[in-house]
Amino acid sequence: MHSYEPREGHRLAHDPLNSIVAPRPIGWVSTTGPDGTLNLAPYSFFNLFNYRPPIVGFSSIGRKDSVTNAQASGEFVWNLASVALAEPMNATSAAVGADVDEFALAGLTPQPSTIVGPPRVGEALAAFECRVTRVEELTDAGQRGVGAWLVLGEVVAVHLDERVLVDGVVDTLALDPLLRGGGPSDYFTVGAERRLRMDRPGAG
Repeated sequence: MHSYEPREGHRLAHDPLNSIVAPRPIGWVSTTGPDGTLNLAPYSFFNLFNYRPPIVGFSSIGRKDSVTNAQASGEFVWNLASVALAEPMNATSAAVGADVDEFALAGLTPQPSTIVGPPRVGEALAAFECRVTRVEELTDAGQRGVGAWLVLGEVVAVHLDERVLVDGVVDTLALDPLLRGGGPSDYFTVGAERRLRMDRPGAG
């Protein structure tokens, strides 16, 4: 076993945590700045945390525009990054100024949301409009801030392309989500040949 304490370094060519906790859905988050500038950025740390009400969250290493905008406006939109949108998604990861519209930068269509202010990505097969429930800096075990910010939001509206619905059920394969893996440039996809079905004990 290769064992180590993170505070002392991993002694490997690349931090293994991103490869172990993988693959991960991408938090492709759109927000609106105080001056109305549209912001769109992907976050590797993203997930769903509750059903009722539905709550999703993303974590930003450093207080970036998405965090600042979401906290100031109380709103953000999560957009599904599918394989077909891999290049535009990657383009929005560029380090640019707060005055740059990443929708325009990546050639994407800002589609008006129905409840919140920030637009969704018109080309995305799914999107969640969210109202912020919490923004806080993450801490270590000694309660010292680590410079990473967690943003949680309640999903108040869901948009689904009807092409991904099969008999009233969302077909994950049809969504073709792009998933983040380990290494600086590794992404993964899902495939029917890798599907595994298991019912919970007593669920039948």
